[in-house]
Amino acid sequence: MATPTTAVPGRFTFVQVAIALQTLALFFQAVTAGLLLSSSRGYALHDAGSKVMYGASMLYVLAAILAWRPGGGPPRPILYASGFLVLASVQVVLGVAHVSSLHVPLGILMFGLSMLALGQAVSAGLSQRSGRRPQ
Repeated sequence: MATPTTAVPGRFTFVQVAIALQTLALFFQAVTAGLLLSSSRGYALHDAGSKVMYGASMLYVLAAILAWRPGGGPPRPILYASGFLVLASVQVVLGVAHVSSLHVPLGILMFGLSMLALGQAVSAGLSQRSGRRPQ
């Protein structure tokens, strides 16, 4: 039987760390996309960053599952994380196919969605620590 767990005050949860890593990887991708235009090393950095971003998306799914099943958390973050992994897969396919007319806007959308997920996870953690329910 799973026992509900609570966050330790002053510590970040695995889900929060996974979302933060994903958001940072997406920001790195935006920076290296700009480098593609001005540097010969931009492609190599963007390519390496894409692998890190995809791995971070998979880590987010794993963190959401672990927070839900053994940790007693809500199952909704699994849906968000899985949807994000699907978007990351589409993004990789578009990037490999050099369809920048869809690749760039999808990257912007993904960064915005990741920022929203990070904000929700952090605010939920803060309200949990203070004893209030998130609004």
